[in-house]
Amino acid sequence: MEQKKEVWVVGHKNPDTDSVCAAISYAYLKNKTDHGHYIPMKAGDINSETAYVLKRFGMEEPETVTDVGTQIKDIELRHTKGVSDHYSLKKAWELMRTEDVVTLPIVGANDMLQGVIVNGDIAYSYMDVYDNRELGRARTQYKNIIETLQGHMLCGNDHGYFIRGKVVVASGSRETLGNDIDMDDLVIMGNIKERQLIAIENKPSCIIVTGTTIVDPEIIEKCDAIECVLITTEFDCFTAARLINQSMPIKHFMTKKNIISFDLDDYVDDVREAMSGVRHRDFPVLDENRKYVGMFSRRNLLNMQKKKIILVDHNEKTQAVDGIDQAEILEIIDHHKIGSLETIQPIYFRNQPLGCSSTIIYQMYEEKGVEVTPQIAGLLLSAILSDTLMFRSPTCTEVDKKVGAQLAKIAGVDYEELALHMFEAGSDFASKTIDEIFYQDFKVFHAADKNFAVAQISAVSKAQLDSIFDELCDYMNTVLVDKNLDMVYVMLTNIIDQSTELLFSGKDSDSVVANAFGTETLSVRDTAILPGVVSRKKQLIPPIMEALQQ
Repeated sequence: MEQKKEVWVVGHKNPDTDSVCAAISYAYLKNKTDHGHYIPMKAGDINSETAYVLKRFGMEEPETVTDVGTQIKDIELRHTKGVSDHYSLKKAWELMRTEDVVTLPIVGANDMLQGVIVNGDIAYSYMDVYDNRELGRARTQYKNIIETLQGHMLCGNDHGYFIRGKVVVASGSRETLGNDIDMDDLVIMGNIKERQLIAIENKPSCIIVTGTTIVDPEIIEKCDAIECVLITTEFDCFTAARLINQSMPIKHFMTKKNIISFDLDDYVDDVREAMSGVRHRDFPVLDENRKYVGMFSRRNLLNMQKKKIILVDHNEKTQAVDGIDQAEILEIIDHHKIGSLETIQPIYFRNQPLGCSSTIIYQMYEEKGVEVTPQIAGLLLSAILSDTLMFRSPTCTEVDKKVGAQLAKIAGVDYEELALHMFEAGSDFASKTIDEIFYQDFKVFHAADKNFAVAQISAVSKAQLDSIFDELCDYMNTVLVDKNLDMVYVMLTNIIDQSTELLFSGKDSDSVVANAFGTETLSVRDTAILPGVVSRKKQLIPPIMEALQQ
């Protein structure tokens, strides 16, 4: 039975507890109901709060995916077998015709790529090689010569090599024959004993007798005495001379340096760009150990298998993992406003105005009749507590509260105790860099031709938030440049007091805040004090977008 292609379930960049727990829980549900191969993933490093949740409920951290674009490994490769560099040109040409390919990969021990040879290289060896010493310079093995001429060895070592001398067709008179042949030459001649004896006197490396399979025993004996390889072939002299260069090993003509190859993990967009600058039709593909695994050509791009993706806790393109345009989105489960993602075909899109994506996923467990295990219940509950700030956020609904109570019972935990430990873990700033703190919950938005971002940092006391205030103010300017943004906002949210101090940076960011929340909110620290504001989604983003549009 054919194995189903794997589907990744993934949340947004800079993952929070809901995006990670929702991905794990929904992948579990899909595997139970669809009997497929659904894998939870995360689109970045997890924060301390999420790490605490996963550890507490004994769940492994999902793998990180940074790009879901189509890769070489998603394409059906042509598995042309790698060949030895000792292959003769004739054997390589025959293999190309049999396999209907124009390129052969040459591999060594353990399938390590050594080079490539194309049909043009073989054509070059036929058309442009006129030097009668080329066979020696190529270090041609006698085994190749025998194979190419369909010959038989009467004496000598077929594993030996012709490495010195020239190729001579002994067509001259008996008087001049001795002058045509030098020591270590390879001589092609007919089956005339007297002429063969003259050749042997000059001590050639090899004699090829044409038009026969039988040679006088005296000739064999004399060749053996001077360690001259003796080969017979039924081809005539003209044919043998025409074929002899085809016995040269392909390593003499193959491309060894600056080979254009691709890795299994390379992205198709990058591959297309690299291919556009060369005329080759086929390219070798290597694995992570640089071993040859197959060949890739432009026509393989026609059979791309896009990665199959289910998105949870977001539907904004700016928040989605890189390469989302190249992926096949199958489903979206979210509780935010409808964003900018587009799909080629209709998909299952479930969007509900609830405080947390995990609340929706719990409803789906109930609808599908799938039991929620204590472990899954702990993850779903943690996500709801995180997104609703322990049911205190204005985004929290009665449904979230009801589901939270049911999950706490299944998980066997006190939700207040769980929330307190989660928030304490998340606001332990002493062990983190300012970069880690800033990006633990960071999202980018677009409105009125402006790109702006909002980071939310929550803690259980004002002292914790004040301890990172100065560093955050400086770091915001760095983020503006690094992310190419027009404005950056940071919510310093006090979970206990249910309030936010809003930091802002960027041209006109102060006037946007004043228009959105009133000038009376601006403080002496060049921030805005927003009592009762704890939700980015419901209380901060809408007024900022409205102010931008005005």
